[in-house]
Amino acid sequence: MSQLPPCPQCNSEYTYEDGVQLVCPECGHEWTAAEQAAAEAGKVVRDSNGNELQDGDTVTLIKDLKVKGSSLVVKVGTKVKNIRLVDGDHDIDCKVDGIGPMKLKSEFVKKA
Repeated sequence: MSQLPPCPQCNSEYTYEDGVQLVCPECGHEWTAAEQAAAEAGKVVRDSNGNELQDGDTVTLIKDLKVKGSSLVVKVGTKVKNIRLVDGDHDIDCKVDGIGPMKLKSEFVKKA
């Protein structure tokens, strides 16, 4: 017996096959194995020039960014090393020298 993946919506382990569809009996969600593989591949994060970003990359800011909740400004050209890609509104978690931990949007950086 093959091991079927859990439901992507409710994580139920009781999924079953119905033709080419996978079905969750608990929440009623239906999906295909191809959709499951695409979801597992993950989201690709790209910088302002269209280059693909990965964890550990070094990026450079292309715009002055105000730090929310303070009077500090991160200047254009600031290099940020060892970024971490995350899901959500802001794609990048990082630590900026002299400022501290920040979340950045990938549209305001370019790969160094």
